[in-house]
Amino acid sequence: MNAVFSRLDRISGPLLTALGLANALFLWTFLVVLFVALRSVPASAAETCTGNNVLDAMKRDDPAGYERVLQEAAATPNGDTRLFRIDKEGLAPSWLFGTMHLTDERVIDLPQKARAAFDEADTVAIESTEILDPAKAQMALFSKPDLTMFTGEEDLSDYLTEDQRALLKDGLAKRGIQLALVERMKPWLISGMVALPPCEFDRKQAGASFLDLKLAQDAERDGKELVGLETIVEQFNAMASLPMSFHVQGLVESIALGDRIDDVIETMIQLYVKGETGAIWPMLRSVSPEMETNEELAAGYADFEETMVHVRNKTMLDRALPMLDKGGAFVAVGALHLPGDKGLAHLIDEAGYTVTPVYE
Repeated sequence: MNAVFSRLDRISGPLLTALGLANALFLWTFLVVLFVALRSVPASAAETCTGNNVLDAMKRDDPAGYERVLQEAAATPNGDTRLFRIDKEGLAPSWLFGTMHLTDERVIDLPQKARAAFDEADTVAIESTEILDPAKAQMALFSKPDLTMFTGEEDLSDYLTEDQRALLKDGLAKRGIQLALVERMKPWLISGMVALPPCEFDRKQAGASFLDLKLAQDAERDGKELVGLETIVEQFNAMASLPMSFHVQGLVESIALGDRIDDVIETMIQLYVKGETGAIWPMLRSVSPEMETNEELAAGYADFEETMVHVRNKTMLDRALPMLDKGGAFVAVGALHLPGDKGLAHLIDEAGYTVTPVYE
């Protein structure tokens, strides 16, 4: 394997917990404010995003593995576009659009047809409208402190081995965070701080909007009805329902990888921009070799995908249906919620609508 894959072959199933956190809007409400407050490294120290596409390396050095990713992606229903038209007789068309919760300019730049669909919509639905008011989101979380903090006598170190604690302490220090300041935090909270490139937090600190927030701001500016499909507490409840050991291992793996996770994020961005959403999960699994040999890791990943993607898809569907029944809606949620036989595009089709992929 080449250098890129040598750096990535340690990714295991639990790391997907941290990657999955990138798909949760609350990272950009409560967590980014907290992260900026805790960091001692100035924003200018990490303002440039870096990363290499792992699939480029796989195509060159592991063509068989690369082909497996392509085949799985091709077999994924609704996995080749970010935009779907939703029709029902007698109603104005509605739209389903997959977002990526990042500030990267390639993500922020809406495709032409998606922009046209957004402009003609009367109602815009996003995962959570609480992104518009971080203070309100924080208050919601403060009302249930056990979702973010250890509220009893235990703390994070009670779930760590000595080696893991040393690794975590050193890794956090390199990010300008003291372990003592975050030891009372639940591991999924800390994972959210370390699972994304520092440049993302730097841009947010400088006032940049991520795509979902920009869509919400544009909807308000244009006088459109803006609706949230979830609450921040519901999102954290879903995260907290997964085993503590799963979250702890995900945190440790994320810290161990350091900036190597940038390669995975960069690959996700490139796939997203091309509309190849069905290739994202196969790509993640391709750089997680232990998934095929470790039953515990595979089960943990399956639980994560079911809880954080599939179950939430059903909730989003139930709450989107009243808007779809009126017509003229633009539903924008994380792109990983769209493809697959349990994805939103398929669920909406099963609910009696005609769902048509739209390509640029």
